[in-house]
Amino acid sequence: MHLQESGEMYLETILILQQKTGAVRSIDVSEYMGYSKPSISRAMGLLRNGDYITVDPEGYIHLTESGREIAEKIFERHQLLSALLIKLGVDEKTATEDACKMEHVISDASFAAIKAHVGDLQL
Repeated sequence: MHLQESGEMYLETILILQQKTGAVRSIDVSEYMGYSKPSISRAMGLLRNGDYITVDPEGYIHLTESGREIAEKIFERHQLLSALLIKLGVDEKTATEDACKMEHVISDASFAAIKAHVGDLQL
């Protein structure tokens, strides 16, 4: 199943929230993203059906191996691209917004090249 940008954003959000609080429920995702509960519920159902997350009986969301791989990939891209844009002189708000768009469309090859190139820079 090919995951769309919105699915990647949900997975990244779950990862971020897990790192901050350790446990994530749909309401946490809703509050973090500013989306309605029904929208989050639908998205979580699609991610569950795609085997990207599991939800335990208490309602806590857990990333599957494939879900975690995608979330970590998107999060790494976001972090590096944001830092690079800021280093280039872009204001933080714009850099973060642009990185959020770029992280979903950049190819693995292009990101690897950027990552290798900026590896020596102090970001």
